[in-house]
Parts: sequence; C-alpha cells; structure tokens
Amino acid sequence: MLAPSRDHSASMLPLWRSNPAATAALIIALAGAATIAGAWFFELIIKLRPCPLCLEQRVPYYIGIPLALVVAFAAWRRAPRALVIGGLLALAALMLWGTYLGAFHAGVEWKFWPGPAECSGATQLGPAGGLMDRLKTIVVVRCDEAAWRFLGISLAGYNALITLTLAAIALWGAAKTYGSSSVSQ
Repeated sequence: MLAPSRDHSASMLPLWRSNPAATAALIIALAGAATIAGAWFFELIIKLRPCPLCLEQRVPYYIGIPLALVVAFAAWRRAPRALVIGGLLALAALMLWGTYLGAFHAGVEWKFWPGPAECSGATQLGPAGGLMDRLKTIVVVRCDEAAWRFLGISLAGYNALITLTLAAIALWGAAKTYGSSSVSQ
C-alpha cells in the first residue's frame, strides 16, 4: 500500500492550515466588505450622514478589499512567497492606517484633541448677501460629535477596533506564510 502523497494530505487540511495567507487575505476582504456595507447601511438606510473624517476612514477599505482579493488569489495560485508576504504586509499597513484614522476620529469625538476645521470648527457662512439661500443648502456634519454609539463606543471607535483586528490577521497570515511551505519560494 502506497502512502498518500504530500500534496494529497495537504489538501485534506482545513484552508486556514493549508494556506494561511489565502485565509488571512479572504478574511480581510470579507470583513472589509462587511464593514463598508455597514457604513453604507448607516448612511443610506439609517440616514446618518458621514462627516469628512468618516469618509476618509473608508479609503483603507477601498484600497484593501481589492488588494486582499489579489493576495488571496496569488496565495491560492502559489505565487512566490515574497510577493504574498509583501501583499499581506501592505494590507497590515493599510489597516493600521485605518486604525490611526478611526482612533483619531474617536479622539476628536471625545474632545481629546481638535479635529479638522471644516467639520469641527465654526461654520463659515460667507458674506451676508444671499445668506438665507446658503443656509438652506448648507449641511455641516460635525466630526466632533458622535452620531451613534453602542456600549459607549462610536462608529469611529468600532472602525479602529475592526481595522486593528484586520491588521493583526494580515500579520498572522504573513508570519504563518513566512514559516510554512504553502507558497513557492
């Protein structure tokens, strides 16, 4: 009786053990898409208008979701290890940028530091002529006031926690890939 080949036994392992890079990248893509869907839900269905800082916090997801899908595909196709690890490290950096943006925004909401003047300072109404017409169209969404909180944490705070978790997942995938033979050298 012949022993099972190494490739066959590896395919019997769960995906997270046989290809941690693909697993990490897929988790980041799916969780990122769910997070953006949640942001759009609050904006479009609940009608919570995003402030400029809220919109800026979406950028790491808009870059990271497609990148995570590319990294997952590369890992699944057994691309060179350096390429896959580099992609995961880029994802970690993007998510850490998102963590910074979320923590900064949460700090602005808690009045730990000032936010940008365009959404935290006094409203600039311009000259007096035509003031009433401008007041009808001006909608200022303040960055220093949390529109929604759950368990005392605002959406910006949750975003910081989510992106920190996704950065940790990307680093886990990179570390596991660095020490494994699931992708080619």
